[in-house]
Amino acid sequence: MDEQQYVLQHSDPEGEYLYRLWRATNVHLLRGRMASGHLQGRLLKMLVRMIRPTNILEVGTFSGYSAICMAEGLEEGGRVYTYEINDELEDFTRPWIEGSEVADKITFTIGDALVEAPRLGIVFDMVFLDGDKRTYLECYEMALPILRPGGFIIADNTLWDGHVLTAAAPADRQTQGIEDFNDLVARDPRVERVILPMRDGLTLIRVKPHKG
Repeated sequence: MDEQQYVLQHSDPEGEYLYRLWRATNVHLLRGRMASGHLQGRLLKMLVRMIRPTNILEVGTFSGYSAICMAEGLEEGGRVYTYEINDELEDFTRPWIEGSEVADKITFTIGDALVEAPRLGIVFDMVFLDGDKRTYLECYEMALPILRPGGFIIADNTLWDGHVLTAAAPADRQTQGIEDFNDLVARDPRVERVILPMRDGLTLIRVKPHKG
C-alpha cells in the first residue's frame, strides 16, 4: 500500500455516484484528471463544512465533480453557482449535476463567470477558482469585490505540475497565468494565503476583513 492509498482509506469515501462520475469523466472527456477526484473532493466538502458559506461561486465546472462535492457540504439554503465557459461540456455535465442528490443546491450555467457572476448581485462567501489558467488574475480581481469580508478563495492547480518552478516559455500562457497569479497573491496585502502541496497545488486565500 502506498501513501496515497493509505490516505484515501483513512478518509471519507467519495460515494458510488461520484466514483461513477469520476470514471465517466476519465473515459469520455479529454484531460479527465482535471476533475477534483476523491481526496480533493472530500477536502472541498470539509472546507465548506468549516466555512459554512451560504453562496459559493465556482469558476470552471468541467464535469461537475467539485460542484457536487461542495454542494454536499452546504447547509440548508446554501447554493453553488458554477460557470463553465466551454459549451461543448454541457451535454456531459448537466445530466450528472441534475442526477445528483444535491441538484437542488447547484445552479449550473454555461457562460463566462467573469461577465456573468458580478451581474447576479450576490455576495459570496467562498469562491472555487478552477477555470482557464490564463484568466486566473482576472477572475481573482473579479471575485474580491463580490466576496464578503473574511470570505475565502480556493484556487486549484497552483503548482501546475511543477511548471511554476521554471520560467514559462513566452508561448505558454497557461503556466504564465498561474505564475502571475501566484506572485500577485503572495504579495497582496488584502488577503492571507497558504498553498497546500496536495495533488496539483491548492491555494487557500482569506480576504481580510475591512478595518474601521
